[in-house]
Amino acid sequence: MSINKPRTSNNRKKSEESSENRRQLFIDWDQAFTSPKSTLAWGMFFILLALLLEVSFASHIFTGLTDQSVVDGLSQLSIRDAGKQTRNVLGVLGATISHIFVYRWFGLGSLLIPILAFVAGWKIAFGKELAPIARTTKEVIFFTIWISTLMGYLVMMSGTENNLSFLAGGMGYALNLYLFDWLKWGSIIPIIFSLFVFAVYFYDAKERYEAWVEKNREKEAETLANPAAEAAESTTESTSANKEYQSIVDQTYDDEPPLVNLETEEEADKSEPLTSDSEDTELEDRDDEVKEEPVSEPSAGTNQADDEFMDPPTLTAIPSKKKDVELQLELEMENTPVTLPLSQHPVEEEDANASILREFGQYDPTLDLPQYQFPGTDLLNDAVDNQEKVTQEELESNKIRIVETLGSYGINISKIKATIGPTVTLYEIIPEAGVRISKIKNLEGDIALSLAALGIRIIAPMPGRGTIGIEVPNKNRETVFIHSVLSNERFQKSTYDLPVILGKTISNEIHIADLAKMPHLLMAGATGQGKSVGLNVILASLIYKKHPAELKFVLVDPKKVELTLFNKLERHFLAKLPNSEEAIITDTKKVIFTLNSLCIEMDNRYDLLKEAAVRNLKEYNAKFAQRRLSPEKGHKFLPYIVLVIDELADLMMTAGKEVETPIARLAQLARAVGIHLVVATQRPSVKVITGLIKANFPARLSFRVTSSIDSRTILDAGGAEQLVGQGDMLLSINSEVIRLQCPFIDTREIEDVCDFIGTQRGYSDAYALPEYEDEDGSDGKGEINTDDFDALLPEAARLIVNHQQGSTSLIQRKMKLGYNRAGRIMDQLEMIGVVGPFTGSKARDVMFHDLSGLEEHLRVMGIS
Repeated sequence: MSINKPRTSNNRKKSEESSENRRQLFIDWDQAFTSPKSTLAWGMFFILLALLLEVSFASHIFTGLTDQSVVDGLSQLSIRDAGKQTRNVLGVLGATISHIFVYRWFGLGSLLIPILAFVAGWKIAFGKELAPIARTTKEVIFFTIWISTLMGYLVMMSGTENNLSFLAGGMGYALNLYLFDWLKWGSIIPIIFSLFVFAVYFYDAKERYEAWVEKNREKEAETLANPAAEAAESTTESTSANKEYQSIVDQTYDDEPPLVNLETEEEADKSEPLTSDSEDTELEDRDDEVKEEPVSEPSAGTNQADDEFMDPPTLTAIPSKKKDVELQLELEMENTPVTLPLSQHPVEEEDANASILREFGQYDPTLDLPQYQFPGTDLLNDAVDNQEKVTQEELESNKIRIVETLGSYGINISKIKATIGPTVTLYEIIPEAGVRISKIKNLEGDIALSLAALGIRIIAPMPGRGTIGIEVPNKNRETVFIHSVLSNERFQKSTYDLPVILGKTISNEIHIADLAKMPHLLMAGATGQGKSVGLNVILASLIYKKHPAELKFVLVDPKKVELTLFNKLERHFLAKLPNSEEAIITDTKKVIFTLNSLCIEMDNRYDLLKEAAVRNLKEYNAKFAQRRLSPEKGHKFLPYIVLVIDELADLMMTAGKEVETPIARLAQLARAVGIHLVVATQRPSVKVITGLIKANFPARLSFRVTSSIDSRTILDAGGAEQLVGQGDMLLSINSEVIRLQCPFIDTREIEDVCDFIGTQRGYSDAYALPEYEDEDGSDGKGEINTDDFDALLPEAARLIVNHQQGSTSLIQRKMKLGYNRAGRIMDQLEMIGVVGPFTGSKARDVMFHDLSGLEEHLRVMGIS
């Protein structure tokens, strides 16, 4: 017995595990059909099946006779051969299914069968019935057979059974043959009679007719009735309503339900005391100590009959609990201040917010500048209508040359189509079967030579089109003026949070992007290719759509001349450090302080979002506008902040890591709090656009660059080196590359727009960013005293940058100095920003990558 016990226990465990596995398998199998995802998938399957069957059956009406021979000989043909001969829209499968349902079975009646699958699929997918499924099933079955039978009768009477028998189907035709032998032409009688019987029993035609007749009789009787009876009935209804209302009032005291709302739900929420379970217990305990007093006494001049006919809207709010009133009376007698429990404060606060919202309405930040007027498009130059366009002769000539060039290499083209854009024309070609795409891509230079073009770009294959694109520059380029895009209806009606116009596509459509969704933009381009104009277009499009209360710019311009025109917007759109003299930041040291100040602003905004229990700036501002956030707790309306850096390469040369770190941090975290970056550079090298920066800029814009290496650095793909300049650019968003022509805005237009806004009433000062102090306590206004620096400091700095190694032992060995002096020099190098902080046994980070940047930095610091 002792030996068999474990064995029996093991068998029981195995049995339990087996049953548990079967139960789990059943649950998994059941979830495969009952889970929300599965029901949606199955529902969409039936809907799609219904549509495909409907298309197949409808196509059979026109192609059934042609496809009949193919379906009959399907066993002797391959699927490919049968598919070539089939004319049905859904091919061999559609021809076969429709041949069975339409030709062999129900004819035209088959068109009703997919309706049942569609209704069932809709019910499964969305949980709503377009029509009752049981009722629809009966109707589909009856009318499918009835229509087939009727069509069989019509075909036989017309004598066209040899050509149109498929309209009746095999079943309808065979049934009519049987009826025709019995009744000849009279076989239509049982067909019509069956429809009559179905209508009587299924639709209850007799009962509906009788109900309609009875309803008309009642209306006539009411018209002839005595009007006094109607008045008496109205009085009786009013009396019963008042009695019902009084019973509700009485029940409020007796049964203690929640307060009945007498006027509006909002007022009831105010007057209803909110108590928790713990409060109920406390009140019940105190009932034994407090002497019960009458809660409500009718006045001497009223009686029960009068109360029954009181007008309900004039009654005051009634306490929801008798015990609450008794406790309130006791507290008043004891002169004890009422303290609400913690659970009641949020409700009171919400009620206070609701009352403020009703009194003042939603918060509107634009009321800070109520007289502000948006600039109009009349300030911009009108588009020139007499620009030379691409001629038909040019199109035909390019098509012929492309076909001839490819043909000379044995590549035949089956189709070619041209799409004219403002800068380039896209020629889409479809090569014949068997041609390798790589073979066409390798002929890029040969095609450019035959077209005598500045440079062409081959897109092989074009995403989602199944063609190969060849972009050829136009001989006569069209200038896209800023007036034409800003006045476009798409831009005027855009609902984006930060709409920016980037240019026109090859198909002459305006490309509008939402900077808030990008969420940052990295721009690159060689000198003179339109990069600064592109920045001005982005700034102008934002100015034309956003109010100064909703948007602020932080403009960084190391060149000192590109963005100076926007100085006039200081009291409207610009943000700067406190006590800073210039709103446009040009000094490298001030740039470092501004970037770090933006990081502080980002952290402060995240704290506000955390307290407000929201996830992004849009939700926060919406909650603040609804008066649900108190300014007394530090909450305020937060505008979007757009940081624009015109030349990143210069900052990386002069400041290095001090600039890279805050930019990377802002790019990583700032999107949720409404801080977005637009960074431009002329040198898209890996030393400027580092991996840390590049990884957080999914949207990148490249004008023409000098080499394919630069193109791959900015876009992760080639092609930017083949652009034709003057605003021609490639936009890469989410691995999709789009060619655009940047609009043109000249200096005079920017001046007019800025003058128009600058002359209006603005804020007292620019938007103030948080103050920032670095580790040595400097806030950017003071300068480092260089008198105590070692005389060998510049030489040591050059040595460190040349070797790219921040090591004290390196200074000792190369400059033959003692450890103490070399250590002091290293500390001074850290103070002026040449090397990073001490990191233990590792060498310090070197903040400069070349001597030119170091020399500029030493000159700025006053060290020679």
